Amino acid sequence: MTKKQIITIAGGGSTYTPGIIQAVLNNADRLPIAEIRLYDIDKKRNDDMYLIIDFMLKKDGYDQVKLSSTEDPKTAFTGCDFIFSQIRVGGMKMREQDEKIALKYDLVGQETCGLGGFAYGMRSMSGLLEIVGYVQEFAPDAWILNYTNPESIVSEAVRRTYPTAKMINACDMTISIEETIAVNYGYDRKNWIPSYYGLNHFGWYTSIYDKSLGRDVMPEIIEKLTTQEMAVADFNEGDKTWQEAFSMMSVITRNFPTHIPNNYLEYYLYPDMVVEHADKNYTRANMVMDGREKNTREMAQKIRDGLTEDVLNFNFGEHGQYIVDMATSLLNDERRRFMLIVPNQGAIPNLRADAVVEVPAYVGATGVEPISLRQPINDFHKGLMEAQVAAEKLLVDAYFEGSYQKALQAFTLNQTVPNARVAKLVLDEMIEANKEYWPTLA
Repeated sequence: MTKKQIITIAGGGSTYTPGIIQAVLNNADRLPIAEIRLYDIDKKRNDDMYLIIDFMLKKDGYDQVKLSSTEDPKTAFTGCDFIFSQIRVGGMKMREQDEKIALKYDLVGQETCGLGGFAYGMRSMSGLLEIVGYVQEFAPDAWILNYTNPESIVSEAVRRTYPTAKMINACDMTISIEETIAVNYGYDRKNWIPSYYGLNHFGWYTSIYDKSLGRDVMPEIIEKLTTQEMAVADFNEGDKTWQEAFSMMSVITRNFPTHIPNNYLEYYLYPDMVVEHADKNYTRANMVMDGREKNTREMAQKIRDGLTEDVLNFNFGEHGQYIVDMATSLLNDERRRFMLIVPNQGAIPNLRADAVVEVPAYVGATGVEPISLRQPINDFHKGLMEAQVAAEKLLVDAYFEGSYQKALQAFTLNQTVPNARVAKLVLDEMIEANKEYWPTLA
């Protein structure tokens, strides 16, 4: 019988934590739980989340599961089996700075793409390296399942510092794309075997084999995308920015109809259109602070006030289920297939071996086994990816070497940036805004 597991959520105060816990509870037969630990350096957020998760456990009859919240890493990680990492160094306030500084210069203001993503990456590297260091000290046999962004950048930093760490880097965006396509066009995603390649938030589907139909349905989906714009699925219902993003998938597909794109490619292929539609004074960070973050505080306050009805108000979505599926695949050697972020090492044969790529991979008891494409990718995608890989590598170099020159090169090479002059202006302003978080660059 499988031993009951201890799970630590690093970034326990995140608004995504209830969805992850709900997925854990829904899969208790595959992932039996003895204890859940919430670890966060923000005590107020962690205390709020403790109230919400405690309410959920009792409501669903899981009183036997031990729950704790802590700001102490030794208490958080000692003896745990899985760490679900979703930290956000600097919180939403710094995300707001990332977005608004970029938009000030008419550049893409987004949390993982463009120069906002690079600013976030410089903060995230230090935070995630600290988490991985704690795990190596207090729970070296535990698996770290990482959602911390920007995934390609932080996974490269961890690989350089802790090459033997048991960490899997994953993004749920491909699952969200697939679910949105399936809901809009009348498919069942559970029947799909998708093939995909790229970088995190920067890739393309090459086929989607539907087992129930016995064929690749990607050509017909491409045809639908070019003629019928998608509406957001239930988990993004009412979200204007996600609706715009999925509408842009149709724009990309009409212009480049050989593959289904990741919708985040809009930031690299059409940055001018993105900026034209952006509100420079009220960005995505403001929406999240006024939406999910406010909602979480209100849930916690209802519990403090002793309310028991209509307390929980969060969207389960695919985010939590995806990370739990990875944990169960490891624990039970299920060898399920996921889109994961891994060192290339030939998975994309004509891309540099040390790139950090996103490709299908099997997960079992021994870890991750990436699937090789076996064939070279086209020059258009390769050229886009090589420039992005080089920019990300330079940024990681800048972090470890404390190099202003490497940071400027990274900012200049980022494909959302038109020239070195504006790259330097944004870099200098972001250095000032991030004095508390970035290493000193000289």
